Amino acid sequence: MVWNGTLANAMTSSIPHLSRSNLLLLSTTTHLKENRSSFLKIVSVAGGAKRGFRGGIVAMAAQVQKSEEEWRAVLSPEQFRILRQKGTEYPGTGVYDKFYEEGVYTCAGCETPLYKSTAKFNSGCGWPAFFEGLPGAINRNADPDGMRVEITCAACGGHLGHVFKGEGFRTPTDERHCVNSVSLKFTPAN
Repeated sequence: MVWNGTLANAMTSSIPHLSRSNLLLLSTTTHLKENRSSFLKIVSVAGGAKRGFRGGIVAMAAQVQKSEEEWRAVLSPEQFRILRQKGTEYPGTGVYDKFYEEGVYTCAGCETPLYKSTAKFNSGCGWPAFFEGLPGAINRNADPDGMRVEITCAACGGHLGHVFKGEGFRTPTDERHCVNSVSLKFTPAN
């Protein structure tokens, strides 16, 4: 997506407390094979803007729809098993379990930003743990058995893992998003 005056005006009018001078647009363009649409991936609020969430990144999740064959063509077999078939990787085996560099974690299926590295913490569970996702990036759905709450990418519906609340972790939300490393890609801050 190209930064232009029209986009800037649309963004600043839809988010009233932003001015054009404190809006830093970090965008990527994804051309979907079927409809060739582009969509905004991240908007990062810079400067002293007031905001009601921690961290300053808002995920703008546009719907990504692909057939099973298209997903199989772009995902590894393990990514397909976890993201599309709601599988789980073995604990302690994921590349991001004990990974703590600064940046943003995106969906491995559609590259929508999901988590900031500042929301990651060591829960000792064997999977990457985050205390919150980016606003609008993650959907929550009760598992059919009612025992857990599944988290999925709001853009493509890819299975991320599960969220648990009230476990007593010393985090701002007292939540643990237990996420499969295979469901994530990491983009360094620099």
